[in-house]
Amino acid sequence: MISPSIQISPYTSTHKQTILDLFALNVPQYFASTEYDDLVHYLSHELEDYFVVKHTTKVIGAGGINYKPAQKQGIISWDLLHPTYQRKGIGSMLLKHRLNLLLANKNIDEIVVRTSQMSYPFYAKFGFKTTKTQKDYWAPSIDLYHMIYSKK
Repeated sequence: MISPSIQISPYTSTHKQTILDLFALNVPQYFASTEYDDLVHYLSHELEDYFVVKHTTKVIGAGGINYKPAQKQGIISWDLLHPTYQRKGIGSMLLKHRLNLLLANKNIDEIVVRTSQMSYPFYAKFGFKTTKTQKDYWAPSIDLYHMIYSKK
């Protein structure tokens, strides 16, 4: 059971440094250090719907949604969770929050996530299917798993 003190709220720029700190806590387990600049760019120029997870007032995680309207796609983007809070259902709570938003959106037919071999089993539990893999895509020893969840 997830504590009622765990809440999801919209990201604001005041959360940026905390998100970058969370990223650093997940290197090298889930991310390569070379992805840091990509995250900085995303937070400054590419985020559309991004959320933080708070335990009381402390930000312990984040994850976003991006959109490709022409393809009728929603994209799960930049999931991060403080290592202390992993495997406690909080990542599932954050993913379900975003899936519910996307499933309710009549302009979205499929949901995409691009992840790695370390995280693809998590998304598979929710019905995402691997459509493509590419070795060493994100960095040496961190492969791409392109996964799709179809609403149809």
